[in-house]
Amino acid sequence: MAGFDRSRIHRRQADANHEHGRIRSLHGSREQVNSRRRTCGADLPWVSTLGGPLIVVPESACRHWNGGWLMKHHDDEGDYRRACDVDGYIGLVDVGPAKALVLGDQPAITTFLPASDLFVRWIAASSEAEVLDVATEAVGSARWDEELTWDIDGPVILFDSVVGHDDLATEEHLRIDIPPGCYTVRAAYIQTETVMTVVVRLTNGGRRAG
Repeated sequence: MAGFDRSRIHRRQADANHEHGRIRSLHGSREQVNSRRRTCGADLPWVSTLGGPLIVVPESACRHWNGGWLMKHHDDEGDYRRACDVDGYIGLVDVGPAKALVLGDQPAITTFLPASDLFVRWIAASSEAEVLDVATEAVGSARWDEELTWDIDGPVILFDSVVGHDDLATEEHLRIDIPPGCYTVRAAYIQTETVMTVVVRLTNGGRRAG
């Protein structure tokens, strides 16, 4: 069996730490992000990111998510890195015995509309009302860019993937009370003259797999 390459882990950890600093420089503190959101007149509970992907983790498995700030062990590349490795609008990563849904591509603030089972990602718009109107009107005829199947056991929590479970209570997050099931998850990019958004729709197919 080949020896464990600790130098590769050290390089990846250094890269991740550099990325965290770059994210803070480019996007500012979470307080600054929230200030920009308040300026836009947001009333719904939106969740922001410092620059990396957001993640939606089954509540029952949150204790297994360690995010990216800790990285205390040389042989741990961090869960945040795994989320960053997802290519596209949506993807799945392992979190304990479950799967978490990664909302990637854009570091856009995101909310969830329970009546439509719809994540709305605010990339560009002059107001909350504008982005929500465009998203809800377009979703019925959207051309879905990506699709996957996600098996969950109940409520999920949306938060910045760099946050670990130990810090979740004091960081932005949104608990979403949805029934267990095997969901089809579809994502689409929608653009008008004044709005850019990504919508991610959940469709419950019923009984969970297995």
